[in-house]
Amino acid sequence: MPVGGLIPRATDNAADLVVRNAKVHTGDPVRPQAEAIAIRDGVITVVGDDNDVASHVGPDTKVVDALGRRMVPGLNDAHLHVIRGGLNYVLELRWDGVPTLRQGLAMLREQAARTPKGQWVRVVGGWSAEQFAERRLPSVTELNAVAPDTPVFVLHLYQSAVLNRAALKAAGFTRDTPDPKGGQIVRGRDGEPTGMLLAAPSALILYSTLAKAPVLEGEDKKTSTRHFLRELNRFGLTSAIDAAGGFQNFPDNYSTVVELAKAGQLSLRIAYHLFPQTAGQEIDDLTRWIEMARPEDGDEWLRLNGAGENLTWAAADFENFAQPRPEHADYEAEFEKAVRLLMENGWGFRLHATYDETIRRDLAVFEKLAAEGLFPAGNRWLFDHAETVSADSLDRIAALGGAMSVQNRLSFQGEAFVRRYGPGAAADAPPIRAMLERGLTVGAGTDATRVSTYNPWVALHWLITGRTVGDLVVRPPHNRVDRRTALAMFTEAGAALTGEQSVKGVLRPGFLGDLAVLSEDYFTVPEPDIAHIESLLTVVGGRIVYATAEYEGLDEELPPVSPEWSPVAHFGGYQSTPSTGLSGTRQAELLGQAVAESEQHRQWRARRGLTPETASTFFDPCFSL
Repeated sequence: MPVGGLIPRATDNAADLVVRNAKVHTGDPVRPQAEAIAIRDGVITVVGDDNDVASHVGPDTKVVDALGRRMVPGLNDAHLHVIRGGLNYVLELRWDGVPTLRQGLAMLREQAARTPKGQWVRVVGGWSAEQFAERRLPSVTELNAVAPDTPVFVLHLYQSAVLNRAALKAAGFTRDTPDPKGGQIVRGRDGEPTGMLLAAPSALILYSTLAKAPVLEGEDKKTSTRHFLRELNRFGLTSAIDAAGGFQNFPDNYSTVVELAKAGQLSLRIAYHLFPQTAGQEIDDLTRWIEMARPEDGDEWLRLNGAGENLTWAAADFENFAQPRPEHADYEAEFEKAVRLLMENGWGFRLHATYDETIRRDLAVFEKLAAEGLFPAGNRWLFDHAETVSADSLDRIAALGGAMSVQNRLSFQGEAFVRRYGPGAAADAPPIRAMLERGLTVGAGTDATRVSTYNPWVALHWLITGRTVGDLVVRPPHNRVDRRTALAMFTEAGAALTGEQSVKGVLRPGFLGDLAVLSEDYFTVPEPDIAHIESLLTVVGGRIVYATAEYEGLDEELPPVSPEWSPVAHFGGYQSTPSTGLSGTRQAELLGQAVAESEQHRQWRARRGLTPETASTFFDPCFSL
């Protein structure tokens, strides 16, 4: 974009890219605000104003006018299943952001009509029934009506999946199919499967069924991954920590991002973890990987960050809040072997742990090894999720040098959590402020794509407001964070979790040139509109990897979506909805809702002896005698 007032000069220190006329939030306490950024060879060289960058504008410098918009450091999702998500992205129909079930079913009908024989239509994560105006799931009858012949699989959170008649047949479910351990095939009076699968409480039945659908091959996997990364760039993401996960084998399923990295075609920096896939074989897998690689192998684009988010399958708990918390058999002996092996070989790790009961048992193992001088031995380690972690456990985590990574799973499961555990427990799920008050590093992420959406602004909205996508307040003010803190959890903290806090997370000379120019000013928009923010210009290492609006065409061209019938080719990814603002009527509704929820919290605390049974008498001197 030609910009008046900045005249190119022949110079030895010319920047590759200058972005000026911005409201820059640097995240750097030394210089928190600026107007312009210059980047050379992927690294920030200048943070200042027009005068500061003028001498760095050469004949080949690309100069972009931010038009007074807000600029922030590139976002870093601290828990995203980006590798697995990329391999499947173009095959999935996204209901992320869809406001009504009616619209979702119309999308299904249209996609089923173009999907070739042998392929499935799959809706996998990023939505909740609570986001729909109808507040319900699709029925099997509705799926059969919109797609009588094409298999349709609709995954709902960690709780259930709905399959049409064709998908039941394609997946091989019959009246003789036994229920798998931890799962239920719902059956009608005649004993035939109805099309509903339930996690009871394990989601393995859901994911193993999804794994029966066709997958991409060859170059299509690269194209799918590149389009997924571009979709993440759309929201200002420039880095992510891949948490591995089920059905993500190393090294096979990692080969696509490795090949893209070698070709210089990644548009997102990825730090990845390794997750043992087979119960009973975990120690063998970890031993083999330790011989193959070491944490921090790679570069700033693709690097190994450690093991996890499971180390042993027996130690993993489930996050299906529609079901009771699972009880674990003894797992400590094998778990201790895994942790000891990692510590002795300089490997850090992350651990999936939803409930404090699991966290306490894990901590006992860590404390035993710490008494031997083996833990943490200078290695980075953290707990993920931790919705019900206690204050005592947080103290123990801090004493052992651990960190935390929280995700907005309750954006999508908040209502289910409240129904099972009550509003008081939900108020501290997870206890984010208590984590921060102890000085713990707390990274923020989404846990996309099979439950939460990958849109980080939905997660930021949840951190700040405590609201679900169904607009229920789950976390009250005492457990929310301000906008600067929330952004730091998505930038600086994520960098610290990969040991890269000295090179990224803030906009400072010498740091990586990763930034986003936003559609709205994150610091001033009404709270409900935070979730509607997108990036208009995303830069990673000085490369413009996403550009729209006035900047359209400045980013790199991608190959077309393949296969042509892909849902992404026709609907795109996240379904944007316009910012709404707050009318006077809406303000009154929210005030009434807040009063009702406050009383709910008071009653819950009273039943547990945490506050007096009777509400405090309201006193207003205007009405006193």
